[in-house]
Amino acid sequence: MPLQATSGAASYDAFGGGVPVEPVYIEQIFSTYLYTGNGSTQTITNNINLSGKGGLVWIKARNYAGTGQFFQDTVRGANQFLDSTVTTASQDIPGVNTVFSTTGFSQNNNFASFNESGYNYVSWTFRKQPKFFDIVTYTGDGTDNRAIAHNLGSVPGCIIVKSIAPGYAWTVKHRSLTASQYLILNDTAAAATGFNPWSINPTSSVFYVNGSASSLTNGAGATYVAYLFAHDAGGFGLTETENVISCGSFTTDGSGNATVSLGYEPQWLMIKASTASQSWYIEDNMRAFNLTSRAILFPNLTNAEATGATAYLAPNSTGFAAVNNQLDASTTYIYVAIRRGPMAVPTDATKVFAPTTYTGNGNTGRTISTVLSPTDLLIMNSRASSSPNRIFTDRLRGSGTGENSGNMRTLTSTSTVAESNSSLNGYYATLDFQTSVRLLGSSSGIYNNGSTGYVLYTFQRAPSFFDEVCYTGTGSARTVAHNLAAVPELMIVKIRTPNAYNWYVYHTALGNDEYAELNLTRIPQTSTNVWNDLAPTASIFNLGTNAGVNESGSTFVNYLFASCPGVSKVGSYTGTGTTQVINCGFTAGSRFVLIKRTDSTGDWYVWDSARGIIAGNDPYLLLNSTAAEVTGTDYVDTANSGFEISSTAPAGINANGGTYIFLAIA
Repeated sequence: MPLQATSGAASYDAFGGGVPVEPVYIEQIFSTYLYTGNGSTQTITNNINLSGKGGLVWIKARNYAGTGQFFQDTVRGANQFLDSTVTTASQDIPGVNTVFSTTGFSQNNNFASFNESGYNYVSWTFRKQPKFFDIVTYTGDGTDNRAIAHNLGSVPGCIIVKSIAPGYAWTVKHRSLTASQYLILNDTAAAATGFNPWSINPTSSVFYVNGSASSLTNGAGATYVAYLFAHDAGGFGLTETENVISCGSFTTDGSGNATVSLGYEPQWLMIKASTASQSWYIEDNMRAFNLTSRAILFPNLTNAEATGATAYLAPNSTGFAAVNNQLDASTTYIYVAIRRGPMAVPTDATKVFAPTTYTGNGNTGRTISTVLSPTDLLIMNSRASSSPNRIFTDRLRGSGTGENSGNMRTLTSTSTVAESNSSLNGYYATLDFQTSVRLLGSSSGIYNNGSTGYVLYTFQRAPSFFDEVCYTGTGSARTVAHNLAAVPELMIVKIRTPNAYNWYVYHTALGNDEYAELNLTRIPQTSTNVWNDLAPTASIFNLGTNAGVNESGSTFVNYLFASCPGVSKVGSYTGTGTTQVINCGFTAGSRFVLIKRTDSTGDWYVWDSARGIIAGNDPYLLLNSTAAEVTGTDYVDTANSGFEISSTAPAGINANGGTYIFLAIA
């Protein structure tokens, strides 16, 4: 009997006698989680199994200077803390109680470094997993070339060693350095060779430490902990061949810029100049590691988070870049990079899309918390007539100075205007991409006007469902990489800066030489120089020479969607003028429906379950118009397999013989 599925060389189901393999994804073994201290019990549910698998939790106060960077791990014990900013011993801090669980960890304290009420914190959680991360403890014996066994299952790309006794520095070995070079995590110094704490490069089963000339890694009688990070070792995803962590180096040009290829988009990045004295930097995509802003923490310093409206390091679909002349020129840096998740194809649409309604109350600083965690794209809509409206903002493009600033990089689907980045006295809201939307002011009343209704759409990037790519135009026909992990069936492209052009829409039903425009009602246009008359693939999309999608030097964003079984459907249908069901392969109906007529002019209609897709009144909005929502109509209803179009629907939705494109989300 044949196998149902395979993963690497083994059977995934073992249906027919194979060995069952459970694929591992980055979202199961690493998490960046932001939280606000409450001074009592703080439970962090990041879905990382620490109690069952083991791992490390690294915590830093973001807006509180003077607190250390604390490491807690399951090998030394939950209440043993090491601080990477100093050489002090491991300590059990009185009154601080940490509990590791199968879904994360909890803190029970009011300690400034972990959970003081009102302060903001970041936690980075690394789960032990072959070909990703391991923790080893050992007692030094003072000898050279001593082999220490590990279970990383691959050659370590980076090793950080610290004695739990006082006075010992945090010693770092990195594959981009020579065998005898080392860096110090609690110091700014360039790579050194003075004490030669390593000597021999590690293997997939052991790493080597020296003790005769230095006690940094193998002093007699001292107890050490080693944190090991893999490098491009594969082992992840359905095929068990995908990389999730990379340890490498790059050298900046004469302006301080560089481009690094990883083969994936990173979510966490630590760098250190190896040829110059400079602090260590950590950025992550929950704290403004994006194209336009920064939020940097320094493993060697107790400083608060350093934010700004100019990016130092910017992620892209295949790696990252040092940008804006912010790093030292002609300098070599080492890095540890971790892949962005999720990697698993979603099976539950509620995990990747959420519609939310609320009524404004006119109060400054209101928080709307019922959104996805985390959120990658937010579309904000007033249900009343207002302008601006239909606002698109997202994590990758970023806000001006971090998610707390009030500055969102916004685009509006009702116009051609370029990207805006201004708080406008609280005109807009700001997005905490992990948990909530914060409405920063009521002076303009746009998104918290008293008694006005609003609807928010939040999307999470996930394979086969939704991806986002930002790129810079070249003016020449080209391909651009994406991480949708499926062939895009719907792409929505908008120029960001500096000029104003329409929103260009690709839909598989229109083909490679046609495009629609999200801000217009007109019939799709024919042009071979928009998509270069070529269909996208599971790894790239094509661009022609049209300035609206590829103007030289201009910046663009592309939102890509695909049909994901049971989650989303990108499709088309022909109108009948009578009631008809559009089968999307769902089992409990649609929570979001977007429809556009393509054989004639037509609006971009939107329905959602938060406002109601029911038998009866089904209010709709138009993404191309700032007009108030229309109520009292019954044009689209839910159906178990997708959605139903009523016989009473107008020509823009169901004209007999008319052709239509749609996006539906379960």
